[in-house]
Amino acid sequence: MLEADLKLDNGHTLHYYDQGARDSDALAVFWLHGTPNIGRPPEPLFAEGARLGIRWLGYDRPGYSGSTRRPGRDIASAATDVARIADVLGIERFAVMGHSGGGPHALACAALLPDRVEAAVSGAGLAPYNAAGLDWFAGMRPSGVAGLRAALAGQDAKAAYEAAKPEFDREMFTGADWAALAGPWGWFESVVQPAIVAGPDGLIDDDIAYVTPWGFDCTAITRPVLLLHGGADRLVPHSHSAWLARRCPTAELWDQPDDGHISVLSNAPRALEWLRRQG
Repeated sequence: MLEADLKLDNGHTLHYYDQGARDSDALAVFWLHGTPNIGRPPEPLFAEGARLGIRWLGYDRPGYSGSTRRPGRDIASAATDVARIADVLGIERFAVMGHSGGGPHALACAALLPDRVEAAVSGAGLAPYNAAGLDWFAGMRPSGVAGLRAALAGQDAKAAYEAAKPEFDREMFTGADWAALAGPWGWFESVVQPAIVAGPDGLIDDDIAYVTPWGFDCTAITRPVLLLHGGADRLVPHSHSAWLARRCPTAELWDQPDDGHISVLSNAPRALEWLRRQG
């Protein structure tokens, strides 16, 4: 896998990743990572990606690993960052795929780059905060609610919350999630640990971005969108994708009633096939 830094005019850096097919028939797919992760593309999907001729791309969001922190960034900023990386690599059109917190960032690309994004996949992704008709916190584990409510209180409150080092809540994952993590999706350990070892800045900025205005309108997306969500998800309740499916005219929802936040990715290979058909 190629890793490189993109130096921006404002002196900031974006650290990005490039793996897989690079021929003219390849479909470039940007992997938009969750919280807290770094942006390395998903190794459990490399074999399927090779079969489908996919070129995986990803990047560390500002504040994570090799990318310069950018306090106050919103979800929409991902579209600008993705476009910059695509430009430097000479890629005109591409697809986007996000998991968990990466889901809203994938939707941002679909909304704001309609001439470049073939299609978007959001797996276990959030709906906008204050979405009309959605009880946003309903069904979330108390630990997740506490972290996001701290983000609602602002930068200082969220930083203080993370400085107190809240205890890891094992119950946020279902039995199916733990089984997935004991298998190929144990890969998450390799992207979570580098994300947290340098401190909570990326996580803080992510959570604040989720609960403040996103900078785009989900209902105005015109590119095809696939939503994957498990009915047993305790981190991001299924109601979030159900809301998005009702409000986004181009969205298709694949329900997985027995899956949680991680095990929902059992359908990721099928989602890649769906992406390939769109592109």
